[in-house]
Amino acid sequence: MLQRIRLEESIRTALKRSRGVVLSGPRQSGKSTLAQQFLSRDSPNYFDLEYPPHAQRLEHATQTLEHLQGLVVIDEVQLKPGLFPLLRVLMDRTNSVGQYLLLGSASPSLLRQSGESLLGRVETIEVDGFDLTEIAADAGQWSAADANRLWLRGGFPRAYLAATDADSFVWRMQAIADHVRVDMPQFGINIAAPAMLRFWTMLAHYHGQIWSAAPLAQSMGVSEPTIRRYLDTLTQSLMIRQLQPWHENLGKRQVKAPKIYFRDSGLLHALLGIQGSTDLLTRPQSGASWEGFALEQILRIARPDQAYFWATHQGAELDLLLLKGSQRVGVEFKRADAPHVTPSMRIAMQDLKLDALYVVYPGAHRYPMADKIEAVPLWALLG
Repeated sequence: MLQRIRLEESIRTALKRSRGVVLSGPRQSGKSTLAQQFLSRDSPNYFDLEYPPHAQRLEHATQTLEHLQGLVVIDEVQLKPGLFPLLRVLMDRTNSVGQYLLLGSASPSLLRQSGESLLGRVETIEVDGFDLTEIAADAGQWSAADANRLWLRGGFPRAYLAATDADSFVWRMQAIADHVRVDMPQFGINIAAPAMLRFWTMLAHYHGQIWSAAPLAQSMGVSEPTIRRYLDTLTQSLMIRQLQPWHENLGKRQVKAPKIYFRDSGLLHALLGIQGSTDLLTRPQSGASWEGFALEQILRIARPDQAYFWATHQGAELDLLLLKGSQRVGVEFKRADAPHVTPSMRIAMQDLKLDALYVVYPGAHRYPMADKIEAVPLWALLG
């Protein structure tokens, strides 16, 4: 298992200043493994609510929790929503010595309950799969082969670390099935599993495109509000990213619908039936897949204050607009050996008043393309 030094340090820092920390993320993204770096699963302070003996110990939660000292870990906390009011009381007691690390598969119920009951008392840390910095740190150096494996298989630990591509593909297909058949009902989402699985599969062909509910609603024979609910459900469970459009007062008609990206490239490839690297590189979806993969890496490594895309109905567009402090940085993704400056880039530089524009590509060299426009290999993000 890869050591996730940056995440561990984030958790350690949060625990120093807060009574509670919520680790939120998809199932099997590594939350439990991270928690066990801080507290052994064998400790009486560790509760996994999917393990019946642990769940039984919390049947009388007040008597069990109020006398515990030190760090308390509660895994899959969304399965027992009645705990949140009690945790709020315990965190507010000035003479209480406990701290709480709460783990939950991303869900509307978890986020709502923690937001309503524990507002101002906890910090939330999002746990996704592995990223480029983590696999590079594990290998001790940058490796194009490792990066390509991360792109193909995605970042879920069991998918990335599988013995073969075939084993990884089987795990990802099972994870998708489990998410629609098991996880969503636990989250209180009442959508028939076959319908959601069909929608998710169809959505894979819209990866990297501007959202339009109409064609999907027509294909599935349901209303546009229903299709929108399906999309929002996958977004809330951290499977899909809806990248929102940026609007500037330009006197131009600008796109107002979000762009849709799969947050994990491995799940995207599973739903597209892509099992190996050769298949990936020859598919027409290869460019959009690489764009989404690179976009997720940038958002996780750069950690901007806000992120958008920008497009006008006249054809100008920018794949990613990052806002950090007073800076505006544009990013374009090009899966080409030698990207060149396009008219769209120049329009984005002028209209959005960018401080810099980086063209991220899978090459080997970093070089200037024009004033304030630079080509940057994906691996350079590690610096």
